[in-house]
This record gives sequence, C-alpha cells and structure tokens, in this order.
Amino acid sequence: MSPMLILGIESSCDETGIALYSTDNGGALLSHALHSQILMHREYGGVVPELASRDHIRRAVPLLRKVLADSGRVLADVDAVAYTQGPGLAGALLVGASFAEGLACSLGVPTVPVHHLEGHLLSPLLSKRPPTFPFVALLVSGGHSQLMRVTDVGEYQLLGETLDDAAGEAFDKTAKLLGLPYPGGPVLAQLAEQGRPDVVKFPRPMLHSGDLDFSFSGLKTAVLTKVREIGEPDDQQRADIARGFQDAIVEVLVKKSMRAVKDSGLKQLVVAGGVGANRELRRQLDAAALRARITVYYPELEFCTDNGAMIALAGALRFQAGVSTKPAGAFAVRPRWPLAELTNKG
Repeated sequence: MSPMLILGIESSCDETGIALYSTDNGGALLSHALHSQILMHREYGGVVPELASRDHIRRAVPLLRKVLADSGRVLADVDAVAYTQGPGLAGALLVGASFAEGLACSLGVPTVPVHHLEGHLLSPLLSKRPPTFPFVALLVSGGHSQLMRVTDVGEYQLLGETLDDAAGEAFDKTAKLLGLPYPGGPVLAQLAEQGRPDVVKFPRPMLHSGDLDFSFSGLKTAVLTKVREIGEPDDQQRADIARGFQDAIVEVLVKKSMRAVKDSGLKQLVVAGGVGANRELRRQLDAAALRARITVYYPELEFCTDNGAMIALAGALRFQAGVSTKPAGAFAVRPRWPLAELTNKG
C-alpha cells in the first residue's frame, strides 16, 4: 500500500485536537494541535456539555489551519479523515463527526470512525520507544479504568474493569471533597506529594477479590468520612488525606496490573489515559515491573490526555488494516460504546 496521510480529529469531551499522521517510512506524526477548555469550565466546577460543543465549533478550523501550516501540507494531500465516534459527550462528538465527514466529502476521501479508548490504547505507539503487539494495557482515565489484552489493532480482550467510578473520576471527586480547584485530579496528585506516608490509611478496594475488576466509589466515601471526622482539615491534614487516597488507588492499580501481566504470560504492560501521567503510579509501576522482569510503556505526557494524534494514529492503523473505513457522508455518534465491541471486522 502506498503511503497515506491521515487527518485525525478528537472532540469527545473538553479538548479539541487535530493531527496529521503519515504512514510513510513506518509511520510518523507530522503535526498536531490541541486546545483545552479547562479554564472555561473551571468556574463551573466541571465540564458543561453545551459550552464544550460550542467551543469545539470555534476551535476546529483554526486548529486545522495550524496543523496544515506546521506540517507544510495542504488539505488536498489528505487521503482519509479519522475522527472520534464515541464514547463521549453526544454534542461534542457531533461537532467533530460532522466536521470530519463534511471535510472528507469535500475532499472526496473516506472517513475512519475511531473508538476514543482505542486511541488511548494505541497512543504509546507514538512514543520514541513503542511497544509491540501483543501486550496488556491498563487504561486509566476520568471515565474508564480497564485492563485489556491487546493482540493487534482491533483485537481486544477485556480482562477487568471498574464496577463503579473510574480512577480519574475518583481523583476528581475526592479533590472536590478536599476543596481543590477543577480539574481536581492533577491538583490532588500534587498535594499528595506533601502528605506524610501512612498517617491516613484508606482501604484497598477489591485488592484481594481474586479477579481483575476495580471499585473506587467506596474510597470517595472513606475520604468524606475522614473529612467529617476532622471537621476543618488544615493544609497538612489535607495533604495527608490526599497522600492516603492516592496510595490506596495506586496500590490497587499496580498489583492488579502486575497480576494481569503474569496471568497473560506476556512481558509488556502499556499504560494509557490521563491518570497514566500520575508520577506516583509511574514510579510504583516501574519498580514492580523491574522486580517482575517486564517492560512498562507510557505515552509521552502530551499524549496522556485527549488529543488528535492518537485518533490520527488509530485511524491510520485501521485504514492500513482495511477495517472501519467508509465513504464520507452519513454518520452517527456513539456516546456509549463498549470497547469490547470492536473487532478486526470493524
């Protein structure tokens, strides 16, 4: 197959991402641009879906122009347009999908609808030191916490998942309980670095459940109970609570990930999603991997959160595999879309 140029568009939540990926010479990310809506949503304490959709509309064209200018390419060079079909906020997804399909129609090229989580799963392939198939993947973000066996593009086996809150969601909700600003997860992680180890101990939910599933909603309740017990926590007490909470989540994620790798018989663990940027999680995973003699792969920090580069990459890999491509025009978004539904048949 001759080299292809794939345009990727991400708009599932509160980041607008555009990227260009070339399949030439083994594949390369030519350029990418991202706009985050964090500052806009901060005053509301969370993402406002309608505002997110409107901002995606405002940002899409300027970001596309920037990506083309940075790469030295023109729209006529694009061979296919990949975009996030789901899961995510319905209105936000519709902005990206309609923009992508309209663009592809005007160019006379096909589109590649991409699963948002598949983009995260494959994002470490953008790294300078990428993994090879097959591998076990730990996907941890604000909306998802899953362990998957990844055999190839489109070949995914669910090993375990959260039964309630995702890890990132638990971070954000706990941060709110501690009075931390939005987005709370990264702020809580910073605060935890000032906390004293083992001063505040929280339960390790489902650590000994015998399976690879997670449950994090009880931790949030435990934090609420601790805050009420103290009354008005001072700065050090808040840091200690943050440390205890983070230690609990990280221990569960690390031990279940190591168990998944051992049970699979594989030697590679890929970590993806926004929580994958957490420094303590990376430190403990690296230490555990060294003891287990396996290798852990992470995406570059800029590709941990939502971005267009991972969608362009996933689209390119699916296009090369001959799956999930379609003529531009009619489309539908999937706000709820289990990753397990994906197969090589597209």
